[in-house]
Amino acid sequence: MPGRQEDSLKDLKLLGNKQTEYLFRYSPQVLEAIDNLHVNRDYFIKFNCPEFTSLCPQTNQPDFATIYISYIPDKKIVESKSLKLYLFSFRNHGDFHEDCVNIMMNDLIDLLAPRYIEVWGKFTPRGGLSIDPYCNYGKPGTKYEQMAEYRLMNHDMYPEKVDNR
Repeated sequence: MPGRQEDSLKDLKLLGNKQTEYLFRYSPQVLEAIDNLHVNRDYFIKFNCPEFTSLCPQTNQPDFATIYISYIPDKKIVESKSLKLYLFSFRNHGDFHEDCVNIMMNDLIDLLAPRYIEVWGKFTPRGGLSIDPYCNYGKPGTKYEQMAEYRLMNHDMYPEKVDNR
């Protein structure tokens, strides 16, 4: 099987760029996509970001989380460096945990039009309470829509043991 052709990456601005600018404000425009060379099959792509930070919109105190992004691509996949810079752009973004994960999912749906996607944030406790929002999406009218419904109803059937993160 042939590898990815170099000219298929010509539109990428971030990968290999040694003058990378780290943005300190929410910046969905940094996200870049490349062609999925395996559209003939379903497969998951999973990202774990254990150093995610954002700000509480009320107090401006930092919130820390591990963000899990899993998706079944269709025609496009996200370029990972652009995803890292995108997640970093939340550093000074003030929003509630639930909003952050839904914004991420919406931005990735807009960029990729995936068959299925889920975003899960496991935030560290503040004030003795942790919040772990989960959202997902399946392409309407397909088996992925049914998959999203099933996974949403069953995603937390076996919650993690308490480990105080």
